[in-house]
Amino acid sequence: MAAAGSDPWRVGFVGAGRMAEAIAQGLIRAGKVEAQHVLASAPTDRNLCHFRALGCKTTHSNQEVLQTCSLVFFATKPHILPAVLAEVAPVVTSEHILVSVAAGVSLSTLEEPPSGQLLPPTARVLRVSPNLPCVVHEGAMVIARGRHAGSSEAEFLQTLLEACGQCEEVPEAQVDIHTGLSGSGVAFVCTFSEALAEGAIKMGMPSGLAHRIAAQTLLGTAKMLLQKGQHPAQLRTDVCTPSGTTIYGLHALEQGGLRAATMSAVEAATCRAKELSRK
Repeated sequence: MAAAGSDPWRVGFVGAGRMAEAIAQGLIRAGKVEAQHVLASAPTDRNLCHFRALGCKTTHSNQEVLQTCSLVFFATKPHILPAVLAEVAPVVTSEHILVSVAAGVSLSTLEEPPSGQLLPPTARVLRVSPNLPCVVHEGAMVIARGRHAGSSEAEFLQTLLEACGQCEEVPEAQVDIHTGLSGSGVAFVCTFSEALAEGAIKMGMPSGLAHRIAAQTLLGTAKMLLQKGQHPAQLRTDVCTPSGTTIYGLHALEQGGLRAATMSAVEAATCRAKELSRK
């Protein structure tokens, strides 16, 4: 946020999809920025109406966002981003902090794409990799900074994004791993939650109740791991008793190869993210 007595930060969004809306909503509800100081652009009103419902300002001009806001999130589809950068480049200044939310687009591509320099050579560029739970302000995000973004910009962005969940700075090489672990991991966890519930349904529990309890079990376990700082193995051990129900269930999971399958899923998703980044 701006220092006391200075003008408030104005935050812009080029692209107004679900992730952009989730970040804007998190910043506003946490009091990090006032809705009237948020400006979002998109080609049509289809998504901009969600920003207007939050009290934000909207436009169809990407350049207007850069001319109005110092901190700008680029939340377009990856294949559209190069054209958008070329469009706004003439109005980018040294005052801007530019943050890409586009999956698979490297910092080097943002700073100096193969087609030639688009942004000013000293542009302060960062990359953020969010995941879908940002929508409920429980996201897991990582940020990586470009050549001309310093620790102050990274810390500022990290502080802002913590309104949407957990946010940590990492080397860019770990961003694709985050995609495999946390971006794709949402689907892996949902698959496990569904399987847990279906096991209970098989044993006679009503479907709705089983799915609610499975989801709450995942939520409660995650909170314990984060708040207590325990290694998962410790909490797992705490739940096990000799000849009890849990060790019998864990034996069945090991027979099914749960660990190996999960590790392979993260590896496969990470490799695919790296492949898309190269393309």
